[in-house]
Order: sequence, then C-alpha cells, then structure tokens
Amino acid sequence: MAENKAKPVAKAKVAPRPKKTETEEGGERIQKVLARGGVGSRREIERWIDEGKLTLNGHPVKLGDRLRDGDRLLLNERIINWEKFALQPTRVLLYHKPTGEVVTRRDPEGRPVIFTQLPKLLTARWISVGRLDINTSGLLLVTNNGELANRLMHPSSQVEREYAVRILGDVPEATLALLKQGVELEDGKAKFDEIRFYGGEGANKWYHVIVSEGRNRLVRRLWESQGVTVSRLIRVRYGPVVLPERLKAKAHYEINGKELELLFEFAGMTPEKFQDEKPEPAAVPQRMRKREPRK
Repeated sequence: MAENKAKPVAKAKVAPRPKKTETEEGGERIQKVLARGGVGSRREIERWIDEGKLTLNGHPVKLGDRLRDGDRLLLNERIINWEKFALQPTRVLLYHKPTGEVVTRRDPEGRPVIFTQLPKLLTARWISVGRLDINTSGLLLVTNNGELANRLMHPSSQVEREYAVRILGDVPEATLALLKQGVELEDGKAKFDEIRFYGGEGANKWYHVIVSEGRNRLVRRLWESQGVTVSRLIRVRYGPVVLPERLKAKAHYEINGKELELLFEFAGMTPEKFQDEKPEPAAVPQRMRKREPRK
C-alpha cells in the first residue's frame, strides 16, 4: 500500500492589526483639539500649558495630556466646551462678502455680520481665514478646521492676497515703482508684490495688486500714502483660491474633493481621508490654481 502522506496545513495569513487612532488610545491631545476648534494655534496652546493657563479636572495641564469624555477643561479659569471640537470632516466655504457686512460674530452697532449668511454647524463653529473691512468686498474663506485656518493666516506663511482696486485718476509710473519698492506706514514698511493695470474709462482706473501679509486695511493705506483715492476694493484671490466669477454677493460655495486636497497641501497639511471612496482625479478647477513663480 502506498503511504498516505499528510499534506502540510497552510498557515492562515493573519492580517495586521489596524493602527489605533488617538481617540481609541485614550483621547486626543489637548493642543490638537483646541487648535482644530480655532481657540489658538498649537504653539500658542503649548505656551499656555507652560504658563499654567490651562487646567484639566482641577489640575494644571501637562504637555501630552489628552481629553476624554467627561473631562472638564478650563482656560484662565473659564470653561471650554471642547466637546464641540470633536473630530469631524473639514469643511471650507468660499463666501462672497458684500460691502456693508462685518467679519465678526456680534456687532455692537447692529450692522449685518457674515456668519448669519452661512449654514449652521451643529458641533463646531465657522472660523474666518483673515478679515475684510466693512467697505471691502470679495473672497472670504471660512472653515471649521482651526488648524487649517491658523496655517493659512499665520504671518510666516506669507500667503498671497490679490485685490481688484478702482482708483480715481491717473497714477504716475514713479508712484507705482515706489509702491512696489516699499513705503513707510505707521506700523512699518510695506509694499505691493505686484501691480497690474486692468484698464478703465474716464477718471476711474482698475488695477490688480498682490500683498503677502494681512495687516489691517493694508491695500487702502498703501494707495492713500501716495495721495491716491480708492473708490472700490475687491479681494479676488487668497493663496490658491480664486473668487468664482458667477458667485454672487452673499452667496457661498463649498470646496471638496480635489479642491480641498489642494488646499491642505498648500497649507502643508496631510489631506483628510474621511470618505470611503477617493474622488476621481480631476483637472485643477478655476477656483483653485497655482501661481507661477514671479520673475
């Protein structure tokens, strides 16, 4: 009789255990949660921890402490409702701000505020990426992701802001050259990175200008330093995000998919993967574009 040789039993392949998320390991780091909620940047929050401004369940917060359900967190002895900053998909809106609205949550003078024009959020709040003064219209980015907002606003990022400016009268070439070279303002030297003439009829002329910082009323003050009157000011671009031509005043547009990934990459952040299905690759839309380096 032929010997029956037992066939070797194949070892079952054991799938590697999925890496635990921060929450599954026991909560999220405090600075991460508060930065996402727009309370401050991670560096600011770490400084608050060092200065003893944060307490958790009655004890001073230490670097590395995490938030868990039921924890009581105080900043300067004031309770922070941190639960509303729970992990959630990032949302970014392009809002076409009209003149007459202010970028604040409540205005003591009773003027209309931009946040009443935005969709309601149940577990977070909208954070504006920078501001536009009451007399300036155009593109305003808002997001529920405080970390993203801080990166886009931080002075070290030097994000380009492009404005369409209507001025009264002709401007000599020497004045334009000076504005690009830099002039002294009350809060320091400032300049336009670029100035491009966009035409105009009669006394009104249109220019597009680019600045890389967000000082208060900087574009107006630069023109006014040379005796030039600005009659209209519209922000048309913030970083890679362009104001859609068909987006009417008081209307908003939500970016997602490839557009949102591009914005994360621009801010130096890893794109989120909340969706099970990855969006199909697409051409870069008109609302998001990369500028060629200036020569």
